[in-house]
Amino acid sequence: MFFHDYSKTGVIYHIAHITDLKKILKDGIEYNDKITYERHYYSFHDFIDQLRPVNVPSWVIRKKAIFASMNYRKEPNFHSHTAVLAVKVDPTRCWVANENRANQIYEPFILQNVDGFREAKAYLETKGKALIKDYWETSLSFQENLKERKDLKESYDAEVMIFHSIPPENIEVLYLVSDHRTLEIQEWRRIFCM
Repeated sequence: MFFHDYSKTGVIYHIAHITDLKKILKDGIEYNDKITYERHYYSFHDFIDQLRPVNVPSWVIRKKAIFASMNYRKEPNFHSHTAVLAVKVDPTRCWVANENRANQIYEPFILQNVDGFREAKAYLETKGKALIKDYWETSLSFQENLKERKDLKESYDAEVMIFHSIPPENIEVLYLVSDHRTLEIQEWRRIFCM
C-alpha cells in the first residue's frame, strides 16, 4: 500500500484541487463547497442514491458525502495541480463502497444526453443499474469494513463516504502534485519557493 494502514495512522485520504486548498486550510471541507460539485457530480450521485436499497441506512446519502480513500495500491498517479490530504474522520459517520462500480457508469451517465452517445442511456438502464445494485450490496459501514477489510481485497477499490464536515485541524497536506510529480511539501518548497 502507498500509505501506512488506517490502523496505524487513524487517517484517510482526500484529493483536492490546489485552487481549493486555501479555503480548505482556513474553513475545512464540506460536501458541497467546490465549484464543480453542482455541475459535475450532484445528478450523478442522485442517480446512485435513487437505487439505494432499504437495508442501507437512511443517513447514507451519496450526494451529501465527502469522498476519500482508505489507501492507494502501489504508487498512484494523481492528477496534476492537486493536493493529497490526510483527514481524520468520525468512523461512526462514514460508509464504504466499491468505487469501481460507480466509476463504470460515470461516463455513460454524463454522455447519455450528448449526440452520438445517447445509446449510453440503455447501458445505464441495464448494466448500469446492475453495477449500482452491486455497489450498494457490497457496501458497509466504515467500522464494519475495519473488521472485514474489503478495502484490502484486490477488486474492491474502497471509497469512503464521509457524512460530516471536516474542520481544518483534522486536515494535513501530505503531497502536492506538480506536473505528475507527487512531491512532499518540503520537496515542493525546495523547487518552487526561492
